[in-house]
Amino acid sequence: MSTECAAGAIWDEHYLAYDFGDHPLNPVRLDLTVRLARELGVLDRLTVTAPIPADEAQLLTVHAPAYLYAVRTASNDPTFSGFGLGTTDDPVFPGMYEASALVAGGSAQAALHLWRGEVQHAVNIAGGLHHAMRGYASGFCIFNDVVLAIRTLLAHGARKVAYVDIDVHHGDGVQAAFYDDPRVLTISLHQDPRTLFPGTGMPTEVGTGDAEGTAVNVALPPGTGDVGWLRAFRAVVPGALRAFAPDVLVTQCGCDTHHEDPLANLELTIDGQRTAIAELHRLAHEVADGKWLACGGGGYGLVRCVPRTWTHLLAEACGRPVDPGTPIPAGWVEHLRNRGVRGELPATMGERPVPAVEPWEPGGTGWLDGAIGATRRAVFPLLGLDPEDPRD
Repeated sequence: MSTECAAGAIWDEHYLAYDFGDHPLNPVRLDLTVRLARELGVLDRLTVTAPIPADEAQLLTVHAPAYLYAVRTASNDPTFSGFGLGTTDDPVFPGMYEASALVAGGSAQAALHLWRGEVQHAVNIAGGLHHAMRGYASGFCIFNDVVLAIRTLLAHGARKVAYVDIDVHHGDGVQAAFYDDPRVLTISLHQDPRTLFPGTGMPTEVGTGDAEGTAVNVALPPGTGDVGWLRAFRAVVPGALRAFAPDVLVTQCGCDTHHEDPLANLELTIDGQRTAIAELHRLAHEVADGKWLACGGGGYGLVRCVPRTWTHLLAEACGRPVDPGTPIPAGWVEHLRNRGVRGELPATMGERPVPAVEPWEPGGTGWLDGAIGATRRAVFPLLGLDPEDPRD
């Protein structure tokens, strides 16, 4: 989008307390993103609000009472295990309950700012913890802030909410929460679950009961890069969103699809991710009257990927995109060197131009086009769309 938009971000440094220690999900990625956005003047274009922790009543709309009790207990007991806690993925740490409640509350707060018309677009880069389930932790996620944000929107009058998840991992916790709720459309594009955690997210997962057709899953082959990923996105997401006609678009903008990410096997560039975010922004204006809530998510390229991609996210939300050729500010580089970071740092805000993307056509061969076709055949008829018509 080239028109400026009224955008807000939920942020303060207390988010950095969500810290598993020696772990891939290092909160430094948030700090470096905010520093980069500030250096580039992006943060000045947003209304920045400090997060308010989710209270117990809010969290009980998402999680079971026994699980909340377990997280509280684990916050004060480093030997605790159970409910998915005390594992390699989700080790316990002091203050875990409070840190997790702050992230969840931030996404709920962003949802309210959006719904009340205080901003057009709201961003919580610390959010997007999409794997947490009702009764257990999973995949670095303690409380599911995305589910809380969507439940907040529904409780305050939204009739229909669409959720698009572009993380490399399936958005399983969000799908599970709304699998039988026809008011919520969940779309997830992710690496094929036969090759990556969490092992769910096949095209045959389409929702149940009255909600059949409201779960959409695109399982992408390892090695998919910008061109293939964008072909899949364009073949599935716009048509499904237009058919559903949501009041609000919620997105999880995990950037672990990057070609350097250490935990997965897709091959997107910063520029491919930036293009996807821009297309989500346009779709929010087209299908949801501009109401767009964007969360962070995965992303383990702590220096070279996450800060750039999520700075692009914040800039896109303002309607003032950062040119990918923009040099990385010297102050940001100096900060990293002073922290002892060595090795090659990115020189610009992009990597390379995205090549032309050929649109999907029925009958295509290969794993990628077969995956797109499988998703369309599974769910498009349930949304009133023709799976063989590329215009849908």
